[in-house]
Amino acid sequence: QVQLVESGGGSVQSGGSLRLSCAASGHIRNYYCLGWFRQAPGKEREGVATIDNDGTTRFTDSVKGRFTISRDDAKNTLSLQMNVLKPDDTATYYCATDSCNRFPFYGGNSNWVTYWGQGTQVTVSS
Repeated sequence: QVQLVESGGGSVQSGGSLRLSCAASGHIRNYYCLGWFRQAPGKEREGVATIDNDGTTRFTDSVKGRFTISRDDAKNTLSLQMNVLKPDDTATYYCATDSCNRFPFYGGNSNWVTYWGQGTQVTVSS
């Protein structure tokens, strides 16, 4: 069983920055992807960024150049550095892990991803 716990959400003005963290515990396999998703009210959950075990990263177009994803396997942590935040970034952010082929960026679907955190709220005001 895998447990994921997010932290670091909050409220910030447009143009500001936040850093989200995800602490992982349990049997995380070394070929798993780690990723961030977000869901805004009334919208579907969307993939934001993923990082695989080789350190290869993928981002949704709307956050490219603004967000950075990183992982520290020694500490079992995943981070999302979010810069130049916009009101459209307002959402609940979730970290997740599973085999890479279950993630949207690899042809999968968020409904296929097995392990999820509880979510952390990010609110960006204009």
